[in-house]
Amino acid sequence: MHSEVVASRSADPSNPRSSRTGNPGGNGSGNGTPPVDAVSLAIIEQLQEDGRRPYAAIGKAVGLSEAAVRQRVQKLLDQGVMQIVAVTDPLTVGFRRQAMVGINVEGDVDPVADAVAAMPEAEYVVMTAGSHDLLVEIVCEDDDHLLEVINKRIRALPGVRSTESFVYLKLKKQTYMWGTR
Repeated sequence: MHSEVVASRSADPSNPRSSRTGNPGGNGSGNGTPPVDAVSLAIIEQLQEDGRRPYAAIGKAVGLSEAAVRQRVQKLLDQGVMQIVAVTDPLTVGFRRQAMVGINVEGDVDPVADAVAAMPEAEYVVMTAGSHDLLVEIVCEDDDHLLEVINKRIRALPGVRSTESFVYLKLKKQTYMWGTR
């Protein structure tokens, strides 16, 4: 098991090129999260390299005391800017089937996205522009479990017009090391 930090790609408000949405004064993440300053971004990068790095070592790298780093990390966690989680290989912990499912929706996408996001098997839910309205990563115990999730639960949701499944044969890369901007 390996510990990783999953951080949102918050834009640097001091850099006008980093805005992702064009909101004046916004952080560009589009989710209401407050802007993140350069020191907090440096802390996030330290934790993305090693989610168990001691606060004292982070403080030395970013020029803060251990207590100041601890406070900033807690604030970033409380604001939902990042999470510190253990990232596992699903195969090694009993989940033998993963798939990306494209979902096409009639009408409002939000209720379908909310319903799918509430499913414990849905690890990643994103609204998209393109061939599908939603892309959902599903992690299941086996093929029968995957079939039950797609056929009995996702397709049964009001508004779901169609689904397209992309079953994972082998995971070649999964990282959360995109850094910050």
